[in-house]
Amino acid sequence: MAKRARLIYNPTSGREEMRRRLPDVLQRLERGGLETSTHATTGEGDATLAAADAVERGFDVIIAAGGDGTLYEVINGMAEKPNRPPLGIIPLGTTNDFARAMSIPKNWEAACDIITKGFERVIDLGKANQRYFINIAGGGSLTELTYEVPSKLKTMLGQLAYYMKGLEKLPRLRPIELYIKADGHELHEEVMIFLISNTNSVAGFEKLCPDATIDDGLLDVIVVKKCNLVELIRVVTLALRGEHLNDPNLISFKTQHIQITSPDYVQLNLDGEFGGTLPGVFSVLPNHLRIFVDESGNSSYKRK
Repeated sequence: MAKRARLIYNPTSGREEMRRRLPDVLQRLERGGLETSTHATTGEGDATLAAADAVERGFDVIIAAGGDGTLYEVINGMAEKPNRPPLGIIPLGTTNDFARAMSIPKNWEAACDIITKGFERVIDLGKANQRYFINIAGGGSLTELTYEVPSKLKTMLGQLAYYMKGLEKLPRLRPIELYIKADGHELHEEVMIFLISNTNSVAGFEKLCPDATIDDGLLDVIVVKKCNLVELIRVVTLALRGEHLNDPNLISFKTQHIQITSPDYVQLNLDGEFGGTLPGVFSVLPNHLRIFVDESGNSSYKRK
């Protein structure tokens, strides 16, 4: 009997590619044995409600089609449900950091085929206060850039929008004062940015957390201490090459649980979306979600 899938898609993500591709995507999924119904998101928070509804209605598979923002909302709709079906990803957004970390191709046909072949990987989820993230949580001057870029501009300019906005803001970078408590670590530092990562791919920095894996039951923490612009650019340049972890301006460690407070107003960025403000309690939920991945070259995949 065909499995029932619920495809939750953002009709405006990327360059509206999903809206154009929808009939072809549905046909390919049906051919692969997934009887698929759709939900087009209508605004912020809608994908979260749609995903929660799909779990409650007993769909065998949930598919998120769009960018990191759509995926973030979908996992927030699924995370607290007891019987979570596996999640398929069709990465058609402007930014697809998580899909890249999982080697899920941007080509919609290949992404559909990964879902219909049915190889699953069990992954960790991150929790930040009462929200969930699949890829990254962060705070500090640099992280605020991402959601200051209006989505239409982001679509038109893609990554360039981030860099333009970032360069414009660099001279005004301000350090923030943080108190950090984690397993075996207690810090009081002025910092430029902090990142709490579940994977090794963040905003094009493929080697930011080079040994982070999504199923190790740990979060990878990176803190860049207060430094001047020249030092900051040097750390970022090293990070692009994955040579940053021994830098004196950088603190990095792994943990299951971390508590961060600040006397400053600090916004949180969860998977590129606004995630409230500090104080924050961050933890890892081990083996919390099943996602469809390419089977090649990974022994931790299993077929259903």
